[in-house]
Amino acid sequence: MSESQAEPTAEQLLEQLRKTKVADLLAPTCSLLGSLAFGKLEPDVRDLDEARLAIDALTALAPLLADGPRRDVQQMIANLQLAYAEAAGA
Repeated sequence: MSESQAEPTAEQLLEQLRKTKVADLLAPTCSLLGSLAFGKLEPDVRDLDEARLAIDALTALAPLLADGPRRDVQQMIANLQLAYAEAAGA
């Protein structure tokens, strides 16, 4: 394996984490939580408790986002709440 393709060392990963801003991780984290929530609402794997937890987490994180991503996450929350209500009623 060449030097450019080598796995990063623990020290390199730690240094990268030190440079990372929390704000830079909020939007991708919200996207992941949204995907998980929608997945938990699928009929074949339905887990309403997990879906509700993800929706609650998104609701808590949304105010911390910049305006653009915040609007997107708020729309996602609204869509998830509708999907949750449909799943819970089924």
